[in-house]
Amino acid sequence: MRQVAEEFSGLGVTEIARTVCELLEWKRPSGGLKNHECRQLLERLRDQGWLRLPPVRRLGPRGPRRVEATGRSDPQPEIDGAAGDFEPLQLTVVEPGPDSQRWTELVERYHYLGYRVPVGAQLRYLVRSQRHGEQVLACLQWSSPAWKMAARDHWIGWSAEQRARNLPFVVSNSRFLILPWVHVKGLASKILSRCARQLPADWERRYGYRPLLLETLVDARRFAGTCYRAANWILLGETRGRGRMDRYHQADGSATKRLFVYPLCRQVQPRLCSATPPCYAPSEDAGSW
Repeated sequence: MRQVAEEFSGLGVTEIARTVCELLEWKRPSGGLKNHECRQLLERLRDQGWLRLPPVRRLGPRGPRRVEATGRSDPQPEIDGAAGDFEPLQLTVVEPGPDSQRWTELVERYHYLGYRVPVGAQLRYLVRSQRHGEQVLACLQWSSPAWKMAARDHWIGWSAEQRARNLPFVVSNSRFLILPWVHVKGLASKILSRCARQLPADWERRYGYRPLLLETLVDARRFAGTCYRAANWILLGETRGRGRMDRYHQADGSATKRLFVYPLCRQVQPRLCSATPPCYAPSEDAGSW
């Protein structure tokens, strides 16, 4: 890595990361380069004094990406009814293009956490009802899980080595937004149930393997987690109030959150401990964002 950084110092950091990934064959199960995670690693090694990187090119404003609101995310007429009136639900995987722009705007505008670019594997959905045409009811995002969570790791019973090897089999529900003009009792739990059935195949098509466990964190100050309970998710306990990037056991001011999990197969704990990893083992930073 040091040699590549020196020999290709005329390139940008992203190009250096891509070069390192190609030389080390650091790829996702789908074959794509893990250049984002590699860049994080290179920057960490630079900060620790192991290598030098060229200065960041000023190609645009620094800081979080801004999402400009357009008419595609404007409030819609109120929607009421029972969940059964909206079946069958249609969960569409978000691909680059108009759906991606719409999903990003809706989440940035109406989700209390806003939009953030996820690190690692991710899959997004727009939820519609076949009875209501193109009307979007909800948005979901599934992404790489937290590197460590005591309640989850204790429940699974895996060792640190097993966790490092098989963490990709855990997928996190990192965003779930029922749009504010949608008032349909029981809809959220039906969406979660439908997604739990559909996501494994969609994830396998994109990344080449099927997840075994779903997880999510619920901010108890805002939500009770009722929809997860209704969809048969299991409450494991609470986090310790650290951020996902906390490597030094220091709380970052985040409130503790309730941890729910949903097994996608029987005997999920022994399978997570003994499964053959999917083509790569993630680094600690790869699962943190």
